[in-house]
Amino acid sequence: MDFDLRAHTLLLTVAGSRAYGVHTAASDVDVKGAAIPPAAYFHGMLSRFEQADKPSQVQAFLGDLSEVERAACADSKLEGSVYHLVKFCQLAADCNPNMLDVLFCRDAEVRLCTPAGEALRASRELFLSQKAKHTFSGYAASQLKRIRGHRQWLLNPPTQKPERADYDLPERTLIPADQLAAAQAALRHKIDGWAVDYGDLYPSSVVHIQEQIARYLAEIQTTTDEHWRSAARSIGYDENFIALLDRERRYKAAMREWQQYQDWKTERNPARAQLEADHGFDTKHGMHLIRLLRTGRELMLTGRVNVWRGDIDAEELVAIRNGAWEYEQLVEEAERIDTELEALYRSGACILPRAPDRVALDRLVIGLVEEALSTRLPSDTLPR
Repeated sequence: MDFDLRAHTLLLTVAGSRAYGVHTAASDVDVKGAAIPPAAYFHGMLSRFEQADKPSQVQAFLGDLSEVERAACADSKLEGSVYHLVKFCQLAADCNPNMLDVLFCRDAEVRLCTPAGEALRASRELFLSQKAKHTFSGYAASQLKRIRGHRQWLLNPPTQKPERADYDLPERTLIPADQLAAAQAALRHKIDGWAVDYGDLYPSSVVHIQEQIARYLAEIQTTTDEHWRSAARSIGYDENFIALLDRERRYKAAMREWQQYQDWKTERNPARAQLEADHGFDTKHGMHLIRLLRTGRELMLTGRVNVWRGDIDAEELVAIRNGAWEYEQLVEEAERIDTELEALYRSGACILPRAPDRVALDRLVIGLVEEALSTRLPSDTLPR
């Protein structure tokens, strides 16, 4: 990226806990926004830009923050992401919760907004559709997966680094490295060949189909291990070779798990780690799990994206983060709301359209880009 990011940004908002109204004085400051890069990034082949998310890049917006926010950044770097307008709108059209936060946050959280940014916010209703069910449920499922994974580490932490002998493997593999790599590549290719080809489907539609497949596989109790062994047999490997490959695979998986556990231990915020230890799960993830599901349900029922939770349920969300809910209560409530969302989607009671008006959104993006490029200096249209 070789252009002035701030000069090309049309919309920037405060994001995360400060946008939701669940922050503390010590909370990090995150920003999100959209930019229209110079013409070379549209017309040329050498310049590419999708998003800027390095702290060194978003530091350009430090002067746009409030005095309180700048003070908070003195203890931790300003973080966030600014997306190419096209990518931003593609994600927003799939009801990506992070992009909807930028479009629907209060004016009080907007830190930079050009006329193009105002036009984008004024057209925000065009992005809404029932795809929100899949994206909000999907993001919530990711939160719950992390909560469960961390809880497993809290309650039953790995006690020692896996050894090859634990998997009945010699110190050095019996299979030459090149043969092992070739066998694993063949297996990956076979399994990939069984995967569903989603073609040009939009990401939210892919999420929905994957949900259905996951439910089906769970019901017939098809495990990943069985899937893997079926692939190995279909290639023609004999049972002894499959057993050996399987031990190698499980050893490597255990090593990955061990390394992830070590990284988790060393990278955790101390205060957050103490909350996890006290309550048996990541309470901050728990808060965002419930926030996501409630926001998704409200959107499906009312057509409104309630980013700011200050006058809705911020007090209860903060209490969840502080450990007011037991783990079982959290999971039960998350599953209940997710079931509600599924019922809303299937019943047709949702007031949102099935899909966004992508033709209208395309016209919006074309207009914003053409306007931006036509009003810039000639020197800004050429690569440097």
